[in-house]
Amino acid sequence: MTEELKELGLDVGHRRIGRLMSENGIEVKRNKKLKAITDSNHAFNIAPNLLNRDFHADAPNQKWAGDISYVWTREGWLYLAVILDLHSRRVIGWAVSNRMKRDLAIRALNMAIALRRPPKGCIHHTDRGSQYCSHDYQKILRQHGFQASMSGTGNCYDNAAVETFFKTIKAELLRQRSWRTRRDAEIAIFEYINCFYNPRRRHSALGWKSPLAFEAKAA
Repeated sequence: MTEELKELGLDVGHRRIGRLMSENGIEVKRNKKLKAITDSNHAFNIAPNLLNRDFHADAPNQKWAGDISYVWTREGWLYLAVILDLHSRRVIGWAVSNRMKRDLAIRALNMAIALRRPPKGCIHHTDRGSQYCSHDYQKILRQHGFQASMSGTGNCYDNAAVETFFKTIKAELLRQRSWRTRRDAEIAIFEYINCFYNPRRRHSALGWKSPLAFEAKAA
């Protein structure tokens, strides 16, 4: 809030903004604890943890990270898969489905590849879920020269950047209303990512810039 007002030309500080928010009943949206949905009980090969919790990247397409989360609708669960470029935290690929299968993860990956066309050697980090360990998913990674990297068993901190994105979208969008249909939720997710999160939402890790503004400055 403070950074947004400063960009508009108002000389304000964090304490003053905090006081005004309190006086006007404006509260920070809090995150709830996420439930684990990773299916790591499978016979697929596991990649080593090349990322090793180093979420910094000097340039785009050096390190990508992906994961899957969910939202409840009156029609049932809707699953959301995303791919983030860790240089700017930009969502570069995403997909939704009523099933948490490998095709969901593959569609998000294919979107990211089509958008960014990364060079060989880009680290691609996920958890050990069967969707990411599947032969079809790993085949695409090999075809495009990715270095596969996977988190330790049951350790969400190994993929903290994507976990943070999911906490953010849930606090700011998905838990703010009841979703009648999966299509309603999908449209809202599309608008959130493309109209707010990527072009406008500020991140402390990016010097309070949005992902697109951070990439533009680094270009």
